Amino acid sequence: MPELKDRLRADLTTAMEGRDELRTATLRMVLAAVTAEEVSGKEARELSDEEVQTVLRREAKKRREAAEAFGGAGRADQAEREKAEEGVLATYLPAQLEDADLTALVADVITTTGAAGMKDMGKVMGAVQGRVAGRAEGGRVAAEVRRQLG
Repeated sequence: MPELKDRLRADLTTAMEGRDELRTATLRMVLAAVTAEEVSGKEARELSDEEVQTVLRREAKKRREAAEAFGGAGRADQAEREKAEEGVLATYLPAQLEDADLTALVADVITTTGAAGMKDMGKVMGAVQGRVAGRAEGGRVAAEVRRQLG
């Protein structure tokens, strides 16, 4: 069984015992998403740690987008709740790359691939995404690649 999924379950138990409502609700939600992913498709399977992290990233992105939507609609209390849930999920994800590190990584890939303009963006994006491995959001990476190629 994947270690990350075990850790999520153990932390859920701890949160329930400590009566931490936010952490309990967030971990239940993410474990439900993991289970749904496991049973989707033609046959049930066990997710690897990398696949569980993919589910965590997707759920964190949902929380971030919901917080922005609630904030824009003037519902600050709900926006804060979504941000807090995203914070709980972030503790299970690898640290995000700093802007300077991302800039250097993109510059290195552009040099390595010999990219010469926006026509090579797909080639650069593919190479960068492989090296970033979930440590930077796709939109952030794309913006940096566009900036350097443009």
